[in-house]
Amino acid sequence: MEYTLGHQLENKQIERYARQLITPGVGVVGQQCLLKTRVLVVGAGGLGCPVALYLAGAGIGCIGIVDYDVVEIGNLHRQIGHSERAAASCVAKAKSLAASCMGLNSDITVVAHELTFTSETAMQLVAQYDIVVDASDNVATRYLVNDAAVLSKKPLVSGSALKWDGQITVYNYNNGPCYRCLFPSPPPAETVTRCSDGGVLGPIVGVVGSLQALEVIKIATNNVEGVLSGRLMLYDGLAASFKTVRIRTKQATCVVCGDQPSVTALIDYPQFCSSPYSDKATKVDDRIDASLILTCQEFKQQVLDAQAAHLLLDVRPKQQFDICSLPLSINIPIDDLTKAENINRIEQLVKSADPPLPIYVVCRRGNKSQDATAILRQRLTDAESLAIKHIKDGLLGWSEQVDQAFPIY
Repeated sequence: MEYTLGHQLENKQIERYARQLITPGVGVVGQQCLLKTRVLVVGAGGLGCPVALYLAGAGIGCIGIVDYDVVEIGNLHRQIGHSERAAASCVAKAKSLAASCMGLNSDITVVAHELTFTSETAMQLVAQYDIVVDASDNVATRYLVNDAAVLSKKPLVSGSALKWDGQITVYNYNNGPCYRCLFPSPPPAETVTRCSDGGVLGPIVGVVGSLQALEVIKIATNNVEGVLSGRLMLYDGLAASFKTVRIRTKQATCVVCGDQPSVTALIDYPQFCSSPYSDKATKVDDRIDASLILTCQEFKQQVLDAQAAHLLLDVRPKQQFDICSLPLSINIPIDDLTKAENINRIEQLVKSADPPLPIYVVCRRGNKSQDATAILRQRLTDAESLAIKHIKDGLLGWSEQVDQAFPIY
């Protein structure tokens, strides 16, 4: 018996998407729109995983996933599109997440772009898709994705998460603002807390990524009124609360989407933001005088191996100090270092010996230890007569250069 269908959906698609088809605002027309939509997900990490998986489940016709990195065991608490097997084999994240999406829905197309999203690759990638999702983890990529989306006239669904908090909005949609309308200039690199430094919980990126997928679905199904354009949704996971606020409207003076844009082509974004296309914890360049620097090897040989009396000050947050630390180190987080009681404590420890103990300062990557060294040289009494040095490359350097058994996090 032949049945009359007022659409082109196949029986297996009706069965698969049944609960979406009967949802108001989707229906047959909406599902057909989803099947025709092409979405580019920039980043296959904590945000990219739930975004891509939910879009695959919803029947987005083509999902592009771009990521340069490989799966690591430290990703798995939050990046649910990957597996232990992928981590053990160092599988590319884009490939791993694409495989998970295809395992969920083999009727769609998923393309793994195993490369870095840069000024050289962005425009060609964005041109192939209808909607762009920013699931990145760094400031440079945020500006790059925004500019590429604006120049390509594509809506951008943006999300971010840190610690217990997340936020989501939609840029360059329905005459709404772009990222640069809100943030014309990047913040100083040293003021940006990254997930690799501040931490993030898996369910937080799960909530934000799910909401990003929902915004894509609303855009694709033409549910225009509900799209988070011109609004920012804030999620506080610790307080279990959501708040949506109005944000700045599209700015006529915006350098990329304004009336007379000055940015008409992609630029060097790591230079513009003074930060790389990565959120990974890396060693940092020294910015203090060379006489105040000691390498990890020198500290081991000249201090520990020689059993020389010293004060080793670890300025990481207590949560990190509790994970691992070097022998005999004391922990005073840098945010507490200027407190009078802590300065007095350090002075008492230093002057408990004759001659006074030399001070060696260590942190995770060799960044905050430089700041701490400068603080001590300003705050300690008779600092000019004291030996105060920072340990170059921090505990990452210690693990790489001295003891590979030292845990990395």
